[in-house]
Amino acid sequence: MRLLICLLVLISTSLYGQKSKTYTLRTIAFYNCENLFDTVNDSLTFDDDRTPEGRYHWTEERYLQKVENLSNVISKIGAETSKTSPDIVGLCEVENRDVLEDLVQHPNLREKNYGIIHFDSPDARGIDVALLYKKASFIPSSFKSHRLLLFDEMSERKYTRDQLVVGGTMDRENIYFIVNHWPSRRGGAAKSSPLRVRAALLNKRIIDSIQELDLDAKIIAMGDLNDDPIDDSLKKILKTKGKIRQLDSISLYNPMEAMFKKGVGSLAYRDKWNLFDQMFFTANLVTEDRTALSFWKAGIFAPSFIRTEKGRFKGYPLRTYSGGSYTAGYSDHFPSYLFLLKEAK
Repeated sequence: MRLLICLLVLISTSLYGQKSKTYTLRTIAFYNCENLFDTVNDSLTFDDDRTPEGRYHWTEERYLQKVENLSNVISKIGAETSKTSPDIVGLCEVENRDVLEDLVQHPNLREKNYGIIHFDSPDARGIDVALLYKKASFIPSSFKSHRLLLFDEMSERKYTRDQLVVGGTMDRENIYFIVNHWPSRRGGAAKSSPLRVRAALLNKRIIDSIQELDLDAKIIAMGDLNDDPIDDSLKKILKTKGKIRQLDSISLYNPMEAMFKKGVGSLAYRDKWNLFDQMFFTANLVTEDRTALSFWKAGIFAPSFIRTEKGRFKGYPLRTYSGGSYTAGYSDHFPSYLFLLKEAK
């Protein structure tokens, strides 16, 4: 990036004898929590398996261990560089507001003072998306849940997750976050692809509507898209670009595309890695102007402690259950993240 960077919580650099400049670093993260359910049976959703009497024998002890595990991971995403937890965390597969409160109030995160933005989705399993934000880093000013209406071949409604849109101020700039959890590949990737195309179309309409009000709006979309960066939902509908030189003023940049082509993944299935946990954003975040919020780099957070150590699934994300057996793990996905920089004043 033509910049010599020494990273702490603040970043200092000196070029060719020029006056030293200080930069603020912000971490934006996304994490699929893999069925973060409480132990209470909700009569309005199909959560029976995640109760003490259910298929998975989901006890209070196991629930508390799950909260401990997830809060520990969140506290460490990007921290090797930033020396702190993320400023923004998009989440999916969370059951309700209560589990989010337990998460942010855990000792691993309590002192970070996270706020919560969450709406109940109509998803049949009872799982939602949500946004956590450090109150010291981001001031939300708008939030809305956008319904994704899907129907099967018999015109029966398919209930899925809403798309959450949160606008606000970070480092004196307006910025928007869209949190996604697109329809799964159940029934096969090809057969279910039209559902994710519909999700991408909704995402595009949301982005277009924001830009109609503010053409210069900075927008970051994140989520478990259940598609890879090269799939039709991203490339044909949202028209994301994987190379900076391809960008124009209305483009969406997806740094995960180059990572995927190098073999990087966020989850694995039958010895094949996918990169479903993605972040893409408006081209105005890709700039050499460090007086404005600007993209630095992105990654997948996959330290050894959240990987399976041995056996057939060695290297895979360490799940809470494997083959129906309780393994006291974290999630079947690795988190994704990106860093933003801005010259401090």
